[in-house]
Amino acid sequence: MSMHREDGVANALQAASAGGHEGIVKQLFEKGADVNAQGEDYGNALQVASTGGHEGIVKLLLEKGADVNAQGADYGNALQAASDRGHEGIVKLLLEKGADANAQEEWMAMHCRQHQLEVMREL
Repeated sequence: MSMHREDGVANALQAASAGGHEGIVKQLFEKGADVNAQGEDYGNALQVASTGGHEGIVKLLLEKGADVNAQGADYGNALQAASDRGHEGIVKLLLEKGADANAQEEWMAMHCRQHQLEVMREL
């Protein structure tokens, strides 16, 4: 299922998650897609879905066993990606599922924008 794309998405599950295509994500799982496959700029499907604000896909990935604290890629982990982009609902969901609010704290403080302080307060 791997592919290389210039936008940093390395596999079909990441591509579908990035595009918010929940139906395709479900089809890929039916065909055995690895929920924790790593690759390229976004690390894994959970990170790319969190970056894009695709809460339904984030829930589905977590139900399928996505590692909520997986590290890698530009954002470090899914919680950092959602926090940086201001996706408060995803931040809450990830925290409820056991995301480590202290992971790479220096990165979070450095990269979160001023208008997203409410999200940071949730942490």
